[in-house]
Amino acid sequence: MSITATELKSNLGKYLLMAATEDVYITRNGKTIAKLTSPYQNKLDIVDALYGSIPADITLEEARAERLSNI
Repeated sequence: MSITATELKSNLGKYLLMAATEDVYITRNGKTIAKLTSPYQNKLDIVDALYGSIPADITLEEARAERLSNI
């Protein structure tokens, strides 16, 4: 979503709530000057990307040994 700096000033609370679920780009004179985003969104994307990357039949000890062997 893209909004003007004036719109952000007028409705800050609304856009803070929206930033929890989507990036809000702030523009001034038609140019993007800032991005309002959740500090947790990137972490959730990483978790979603990693989900299922470890086979279900591997044990915790095997996963740990594999991880340590790559260091």
